[in-house]
Amino acid sequence: MTEKVFHHALKILEDVCYGCTHCIRVCPTDALRVRYGKAYLLPERCIDCGKCMKACPVNAIIIDQDDFNDIFKYKIRIALVSSILIGQFPRHYSSRKIYSGILEQGFTHVYEAEHGAGILAEEINQFIENNKSVRPVISSFCPAIVRLIQVRFPSLVENIMLLKAPLDLAALSFKNELLERGYSEDEIGIFYVTPCAAKIAAIKSPVGEENSPINGVINMDLIYNKVYRDLKKETRSTCIVPEKEQLKAEEMGWSLTGGEARNINGRCLSIDGINNAIDFLEGIENGTITNFDFIEVRACDQSCAGGILTSSNRFLTTERLEERIIKYENDKIEGKIFNNKTIDNHIDFVKGKISIDKIEPRSILKLDDDMESAMKKMGRIQRILSFLPGIDCGACGTPSCKTLAEDIVQGRAKTSDCIFIQTSLNVAADKEIRAEKIWGKDRFRKLT
Repeated sequence: MTEKVFHHALKILEDVCYGCTHCIRVCPTDALRVRYGKAYLLPERCIDCGKCMKACPVNAIIIDQDDFNDIFKYKIRIALVSSILIGQFPRHYSSRKIYSGILEQGFTHVYEAEHGAGILAEEINQFIENNKSVRPVISSFCPAIVRLIQVRFPSLVENIMLLKAPLDLAALSFKNELLERGYSEDEIGIFYVTPCAAKIAAIKSPVGEENSPINGVINMDLIYNKVYRDLKKETRSTCIVPEKEQLKAEEMGWSLTGGEARNINGRCLSIDGINNAIDFLEGIENGTITNFDFIEVRACDQSCAGGILTSSNRFLTTERLEERIIKYENDKIEGKIFNNKTIDNHIDFVKGKISIDKIEPRSILKLDDDMESAMKKMGRIQRILSFLPGIDCGACGTPSCKTLAEDIVQGRAKTSDCIFIQTSLNVAADKEIRAEKIWGKDRFRKLT
């Protein structure tokens, strides 16, 4: 069976990149290198967290998305949005008015992805109860974290919760509703409005399942800018559509830090930020962090509110969503909430498809399939490291001396790529050649 290839949403614009090495310094899986003045990606290592995109000073790293006009290939065009999108807008814009603005872009329906969270909370608690030998159970909500565990913490893949994310459950239930109304599969197009690159990758090449029920992905900043521009103009008499399906309070906060863990029984903890996640996963792996039943881990600061495709300040987004939760609770007390949710009519159908297959590790630490060869390569890496300066300057185009040693052993680099070794060898002519290989000829033309 052929190993499934990761889809990557991140794209490097070579004509813009000038090899500054900012990106290689922040990548949590050492997935980037610089050669001949340009950054390039090692696809087997990338987890699409987007740290490199944030760090790039010239916007040379972008996120690929589907063509927006693809929505018009379908008769029924569903915008599956995260509650995070609602939180992007200033508080004087109601969710119903934002819905209406989304429909103005050409969609026929708007549906919030967190509608699947209510069913999921119950199923997570059941999963934890049924898998008592696995502790802690790690949430599968954040696809960047799932991929991080696959490539950097392969020993923890068995701890990942084998349940679909809310967006998949919402898509399944809404599609099933439309099919029951008589629409054909070919007429229905579901497009997820994503706050991050990792969710694009998860939809295009899902982990633990063959296909996603979602037809396409649109970047959240694109939709936000389109809708916000029209809302500010106020030149059109925008029709205010009724908010037919109201999220429950626990569902509204699901995409925020702690939104998942607070609905789970037992000892739970929420971690956000990729560096915090790595530190915590290392603690679980080496046994210094124990006795937790459930761990909610998100790659972005403030969870999805801090996604790289969001436009608003993540703290303001969190505040607006918390205000929305308070309003819901007050309306509920006053008896203003009446809601027959689509997903409630398809609970058995959704629960029947809620599980995903076993997740396989994709370790970046594997040097060779043959154990003997791998051990020899490991010994060679240690010998090479004894000659390297160990200061991790990045001038060689790799993130650290350790990754340079690994690249040398794997045939991706040479010892002379290290500028300190070049100097010690005192080969002036060769130094210039090697430097050009890393930084490109244009850099030296600018300096002369």
